[in-house]
Amino acid sequence: VFLILGLLMLIFNDFARSDPGFGCGNASAVANFTSGFAMVQHQVRGVFTVVDDCSFRVSEFDMLLSGGSDVRWWGSAGDDFQSLLAGFVISDSALNHTYRNDTFLVRLRDNATWDRIKVVAVWDIPSASDFGHVLLSNDSEVNSSKLEPPLSVLDNCMPLSDTFRLWWSFNNGDDSIDVALEAAIPMEHYMSFGWADPNAASGSLMVGSDVVITGFDSDQMPFAHDYFITQMTECTTNEDGSVQGVCPDMAYNTSSGSTGLVNDTSLIYGHRSDGVSFIRYRRPLQSNDEKYDLRIDPRSNMSVIWATGPIKPPDSLQPSYLPQNHGTNFGYLRLNVSQRRNDCLGPIDASDDKEDQDLVIADKKEPLVVSSGPALRYPNPPNPSKVLYINKKEAPLLRVERGVPVKFSIQAGHDVALYITSDPVGGNATLRNGSETIYFGGPEAEGVPASPTELVWAPDRNTPDLVYYQSLFTPKMGWKVQVVDGGLPDMYNNSVSLDDQQVMFFWTLSENSISIAARGEKKSGYLAIGFGRGMVNSYVYVGHVDESGRGKVSTYWIDGRDASGIHPTQENLTYVRCRSENGIITLEFTRPLSAACDAKGKPECGNIIDPSTPLRVIWAMGSLWSWSSSDGLTARNMHFMTSKRPMSVLLMRGSAEAEEDLRPVLAVHGFMMFLAWGILLPGGILSARYLKHVKDDSWFRIHVYLQYSGLTIVFLGFLFAVAELRGLVFDSFHVKLGLLAITLAASQPLNAYFRPKKPAIGEPPSSGRLAWEYAHVVTGRCGMAVGVAAVFSGMKHLGDRYRDGNVHGLSWALIVWFLLAGLFVVYMEYRDKNRKRGAAVLFGRSNWVLGDDDDDDGDEEEEDADLLSGRRRIDKVTESTNGRMEVQLEPLSR
Repeated sequence: VFLILGLLMLIFNDFARSDPGFGCGNASAVANFTSGFAMVQHQVRGVFTVVDDCSFRVSEFDMLLSGGSDVRWWGSAGDDFQSLLAGFVISDSALNHTYRNDTFLVRLRDNATWDRIKVVAVWDIPSASDFGHVLLSNDSEVNSSKLEPPLSVLDNCMPLSDTFRLWWSFNNGDDSIDVALEAAIPMEHYMSFGWADPNAASGSLMVGSDVVITGFDSDQMPFAHDYFITQMTECTTNEDGSVQGVCPDMAYNTSSGSTGLVNDTSLIYGHRSDGVSFIRYRRPLQSNDEKYDLRIDPRSNMSVIWATGPIKPPDSLQPSYLPQNHGTNFGYLRLNVSQRRNDCLGPIDASDDKEDQDLVIADKKEPLVVSSGPALRYPNPPNPSKVLYINKKEAPLLRVERGVPVKFSIQAGHDVALYITSDPVGGNATLRNGSETIYFGGPEAEGVPASPTELVWAPDRNTPDLVYYQSLFTPKMGWKVQVVDGGLPDMYNNSVSLDDQQVMFFWTLSENSISIAARGEKKSGYLAIGFGRGMVNSYVYVGHVDESGRGKVSTYWIDGRDASGIHPTQENLTYVRCRSENGIITLEFTRPLSAACDAKGKPECGNIIDPSTPLRVIWAMGSLWSWSSSDGLTARNMHFMTSKRPMSVLLMRGSAEAEEDLRPVLAVHGFMMFLAWGILLPGGILSARYLKHVKDDSWFRIHVYLQYSGLTIVFLGFLFAVAELRGLVFDSFHVKLGLLAITLAASQPLNAYFRPKKPAIGEPPSSGRLAWEYAHVVTGRCGMAVGVAAVFSGMKHLGDRYRDGNVHGLSWALIVWFLLAGLFVVYMEYRDKNRKRGAAVLFGRSNWVLGDDDDDDGDEEEEDADLLSGRRRIDKVTESTNGRMEVQLEPLSR
């Protein structure tokens, strides 16, 4: 008996579960009530039918859900905002996946009865979000309801493309047709549908067609206007005032009182959700405007056309919306509106373009202005009548970075107290018997525009990834706050704003590498930063997002101003990231300070970053980066914005300054140093070496004048460079050589001032005199050698700084000049040796005894030549032991 009773109980329970209405009566006032869902979010649509007192049926149900929510059937006693928030779960059935044209029964909970329920909603509990709803009323209350009426369900549907659908319902009673267009398109695009001219050829159906253009205006309100197509062009006005192209009907007929006759399309409903636009309108089958509207025969196959594309908003010259070229997004077909069609299965997926609300990225430099205003496009219905605005954007998604202070300027009114909370609903969760964690703000965070309250919030590592900005006094006034980890100011030790304040540059130095990031401040298709003084001869890093949505950072060497001058390189980049958020490009990478090249001759081998020298950084932005190995840069627009001048980034100091073109300054400095070390100072040395045979002391005056002139020009060139460069950077090898050369050159006049006294005629020089002579000669030679080396190092430094191709040629010119000078010295030495050798032979064959001619040139350096030659002068003859000089004469006619 017990086994039989148990079996019967199992059968009974299975039957009860299979029939949600089992054991329920049918006495409710809403029995057999049928209505369509009002679509609010996630493309919820379907037909709702009350089966009996404890169950309802949902048919043709669609809902696009990505998961992560707790969606339930929700009931409320009223249709106002507070009643919806105070509602309750009416069924144990959950709705946590995507539905595609599904039909099923739902059983109410035991404590849920129809007399307590006025609204049935698809409700997300964590966010108190209404995805779609049904108002249980058969009377005029629908018209006064605060919720949207169920206008999103029509009898027929057919896909026109993968992302465009046509809905319609044929109204027999008033000879009209309701049409709804649904497409996954950007907010700024239009949807069009209409009937073609029955007499048009198959290849030109659009000309002469009667279409309706739908879309959303600048205030994101839907519109539907009647258009007539006379040409496949944008609507233009002729000199006589007539129009042609794709123009509104009212533009063709502007006579008094005729506007109402030519615009017979009436908007019924429109919304945008999850990146999908939905607009419903009504038009008569037979219009009063017989000239620009075609008659629709509901029982015959007629040609229809459709298109989507960008639309130009009205302006002062053209008061109407002007559809632009639709490209390949158009089509035509044959349609009989009286035939039943239901070919649309499931919602349209807009892929990655589901988010339509604005994004505000907090900046530590600028405060976030918090105000309040009417709810026009609140992202999380239901909503109160007044919601929060940040920087004049309605309930945007706010993004902050850990460790970066965020300043709020609160001026939303005394009845709005801003706070950051873990509760997505806000309005003080304790009043709803809930719990929350408050991270910032409170009752004191209120103010008005005349007297704003400024508060600073610094999210830290303990702040969750997702929190909410809300009002402490009213629920659901705000929206989400994304707290991102590793924001650019947190990840990088230094940051500067590049030229024109359009790009932020971040970096962190390590022992052998540098981590770099750059973020544009304007929307673009790519962001490029380069190391160099200009586009030519620069190493460039381009961040862009490819067609598959993957971010890339590509490296190039640029040696020309057109696309053919862009050459890809193979740099060793790590930790590469690139992303685009609402059109703002951010790129990141890490690279070694020294280029790791295994093959010489590659351009990237010269891409070396020296932290001790300024890094010149330039940038550019463009709409599209399309580079291929065969065609180069294929897009015409290489960039629409670029830096006007490089910024000199001091990597070790963490600062930057605008790079000035110092090439003229350095050119003057270099010319002065060449004049001194290449002409004047060598000329002074050569005069002392090779002009002593001159009878008077001219060689000495030439020597002194050239040396002091050269020293003067050296000091002037040095002071000129220091003044223009605003100081010295001693890390430069050129500066070290130059200072050493100047020191040696400056020691020569000091050396000459303290020279020992010249010995008397016939008297041997003192040891001090000999030491001075050697020091004077050696110091002069060393100073000359170091000075020439400094000139060459200066040329190399100029080339490294500006990558100027002329430097290479100038360096070779210097080499040739000093080689010629060296050859001249060799020739003079050879000539001097021969002269002295000839004199020695001459004196050796004769009996002449040259005495001291008592010719004192007054030159304290006369004996320098003897030091240079390695022996004393042979024409100096010592006196005899008796103090007299003997001269033997020979006859001339020998």
